[in-house]
Amino acid sequence: MDISLDHTDLQILELMQTNARISNADLARELEMAPSAVLERVKKLEQKKVIRRYTTSINPAAIQQKLLAFIFIRSSEGFSCCTNTAQLLAQIPEIQEVHHIAGEDCFLVKVRTADAASLMDLMRNSLQKIPNIASTKTTIVLETVKEQQELVIPKK
Repeated sequence: MDISLDHTDLQILELMQTNARISNADLARELEMAPSAVLERVKKLEQKKVIRRYTTSINPAAIQQKLLAFIFIRSSEGFSCCTNTAQLLAQIPEIQEVHHIAGEDCFLVKVRTADAASLMDLMRNSLQKIPNIASTKTTIVLETVKEQQELVIPKK
């Protein structure tokens, strides 16, 4: 999917990524454009699925989601037919990310839970019920130095 973005589009993305709640008037002021032109560009970026959604970043500790783990999952399905397993993994609320990876394992998932007991519960009551999961390897994070969703916006 090749989406052509010009300098102004990239500036809009950079400003909105920093503050998704930036007003259209503030965007227009920063870009020295008419508010109607900025609004039209933002709508086009949404239609093209460049801007996929607007979210709020919540501190996990504030809602007692203190344990972060990454789980490598090996599936007994062949590489090309892991779609069903991926969809079942994606339906588990505690799993934040599902990545189909190269190598010995099939998936890498990012999981947040309250504690080790709730992680064990997730593994026993959610992962274990998914057919075709042959093995798992879990890495528990002791400390997070950097975690971000923001992308590096290229300069044109």
